[in-house]
Amino acid sequence: MVKLDIFADPSCPWCYVGKAYLDRALEQAPDHPFTVEWHPFQLNPALPKGGVDRAAYLEGIFGSKEAAVAAHVELQKHADQAGVTFNFDAMTTTPNTLDAHRLVFWAGIEGRQTAAMSSLLKAYWSEGRDIGSAEVLCDIADSIGLDAAVIARLLKSDSDVESILKREAHSREMGVRSVPTYIVGGQHAIAGAQPTDLWSKVIADIKDMIATDA
Repeated sequence: MVKLDIFADPSCPWCYVGKAYLDRALEQAPDHPFTVEWHPFQLNPALPKGGVDRAAYLEGIFGSKEAAVAAHVELQKHADQAGVTFNFDAMTTTPNTLDAHRLVFWAGIEGRQTAAMSSLLKAYWSEGRDIGSAEVLCDIADSIGLDAAVIARLLKSDSDVESILKREAHSREMGVRSVPTYIVGGQHAIAGAQPTDLWSKVIADIKDMIATDA
């Protein structure tokens, strides 16, 4: 197997698009060589724990409501190609995602890391839910087979906060500056939401190399 490390944040729309493209390639090649691990990377680590009003946040990022709308139109084109749904009208909060990353970590202990990231992305982008909310995170945990009561207790504590922050700092020291970022086999970095065709080629090339080495 070949390790595919993915640095992502569930509050990043390109992570949702990129995952959909990658998932399609993996589905088309069920004998793909990848074993996937997700790594924490907060786009906005300075956000308050309760998040901020999304409309005001976007205007601050893009400079105006019109520019924010234009960016969403362009993003929607890619979403249509990837087959994902963005429900912008339902989104009222831009969350702090530290607790969401903690949930992904805990899910990984149970072998459900990818399920957690998938559910977080869908909950935020398609359903407009606040993934900074402990209640929402516990509901997501329950939906992927984790013990919601245990997750609720962990979220009330500082469990694994320091570990997540150290891992994120290490990622930045490695040179990760944006998400999604993919590292194939511990060597080759691929940045951005890449189309399915690119991933299909990467998979085919790796399988050819494995066959040659064998």
